[in-house]
Amino acid sequence: MEFNANDVAQKIMDVIQKEYKDLKTLNVMVLGKTGVGKSTLINNMFNKKMADVGVGKPITKNIKKITLPDFPLAIFDTPGFELGGDFNADSLMNAVVNEIDKGIRSGDVSQAIHCIWYCISTPSHRIEQTEIDFLKKFLGKTSEYDVPVIVVLTQSYSKRDAQKLKSEVEKENLPIVNVVPVLAENYEIDDEYTAKAYGLECLSEIMNNVIPDAVQKTFIAVQKVNLELKKGKAQAVVASSAVAAATGAVPIPFSDAAVLVPEQIAMIGGITAIFGVPMDQGTVMAIISATIGTAGTTVLGKTIAANLIKLIPGVGSAVGGVISATTAAALTAALGEAYIAIMVMVCKGDLSVTDLKSEKGKAEITRIFTEQLKIKRNKNGQPIG
Repeated sequence: MEFNANDVAQKIMDVIQKEYKDLKTLNVMVLGKTGVGKSTLINNMFNKKMADVGVGKPITKNIKKITLPDFPLAIFDTPGFELGGDFNADSLMNAVVNEIDKGIRSGDVSQAIHCIWYCISTPSHRIEQTEIDFLKKFLGKTSEYDVPVIVVLTQSYSKRDAQKLKSEVEKENLPIVNVVPVLAENYEIDDEYTAKAYGLECLSEIMNNVIPDAVQKTFIAVQKVNLELKKGKAQAVVASSAVAAATGAVPIPFSDAAVLVPEQIAMIGGITAIFGVPMDQGTVMAIISATIGTAGTTVLGKTIAANLIKLIPGVGSAVGGVISATTAAALTAALGEAYIAIMVMVCKGDLSVTDLKSEKGKAEITRIFTEQLKIKRNKNGQPIG
């Protein structure tokens, strides 16, 4: 079976779209008093700007559900409230509890609230007793639903002040997951000093550990602050694909080398979805051209095998006209690790998606792929053949 580069690129795009479509919707509820920086927190955690931009659908007079088309995330945003108004606080609490209850009763994981952020502003320097009382009452009402609650100390310009406030909250022994100080974006103190953003990576790690398994894949895809989470998930995909490529440990004839292609297609599509990088077919074709060499109408199959096998140190060509299962796994793993490295560079801003189509970008992709092939050696440190 043979595919040309255009076929492969389209198949990868199909996989990416299916991966996104299959993701369950992650639902995060955010609470806090007026002016604590909820919007800044939300917009800096996720791949797309949600607060003030997303389509807000009021589901009660106190809660707004924010979504974006074809993005598996919903933010349940609660209005800032002042605890001096008992009626407003109680009304909000009831609305929140009802929303949690409704999601659970639906039986649909995409409708349930998966995590709650309760935001407290660090510059307030202390947590007022009224807020402690509200939190205790709120946690008492929601405890039966087993929804994880994380207290986020927002606007933590001073790490010292944040640690003091964190200690205060912890002394209350509230039934919460954790207290996390966060400065969601860089903050310019004056012309000579800027407080650097921090804490979002920690918040993402904690959140990933407490949300249901069914939405962990979604969270890893939609969050943008923790590349290690994305890399770990992507490397698991690569490992699985490499094993599949070497299934049965039976030598693969050059003429049948196209059996590797479906595994590579699924792998690249899966990695792209994990990193949440928007791709078009032209960009995917550029990456294919720079790695497995399928530019233009060159077909996959023994042509790929013959070209790639030469890049593995010490091999040069396949013995007896076959690719060993070990080599098949090495080729697939090298492609996957190279693709992960490319996605990391894009996420960090070292490469843009547009750069990937340029000659300079393709040369960088080729360099990364070749380097990955060179390090795929067996346990004895010998080249794989």
